[in-house]
Amino acid sequence: MFATLSRVGLRAPVAAQYLKRCYAAAAGSGNEMAFTFAAPYQVYYSNENVKQVDVPSFSGAFGILPNHVPTLAVLKPGVLTVYEQSGEPKKFFVSSGSVTVNEDSSVQILAEEAVPLDLIDSTAAQNELTAAQNELSRAAGEKEKAEATIAVEVAQALVDAAK
Repeated sequence: MFATLSRVGLRAPVAAQYLKRCYAAAAGSGNEMAFTFAAPYQVYYSNENVKQVDVPSFSGAFGILPNHVPTLAVLKPGVLTVYEQSGEPKKFFVSSGSVTVNEDSSVQILAEEAVPLDLIDSTAAQNELTAAQNELSRAAGEKEKAEATIAVEVAQALVDAAK
């Protein structure tokens, strides 16, 4: 029993070094964040310096600033906001994708679909939601129900973003 406790006691200082929060390594002046944001058919930002990015994710919405702790996250349908160096926010609707925050303070967001909010037609978004809801009500099998449920979630987020 004492041998087990002494081994645990000896490991505790080693474990503590792994449990402390790991901040990103400073990049440049410490206030820079190389940001890349792309979808299959368009690159919106390519290693550009931005102030902040607000991201919708399945683990909750969060903001990314320079020197953010390294993170991996999955995008959920919603509005992604990029604050450029001028302070001007640019908003995009994203359907899904991934977010990577690296130790060097660089950020990559790869979206399955992305469109600037000002290009969204609210009537077309509402029509998409209605069609997705109709498809869900007609879905018979588990796979069809799952696909239709995802379509409804994305369409609802699109309608919300267009408001």
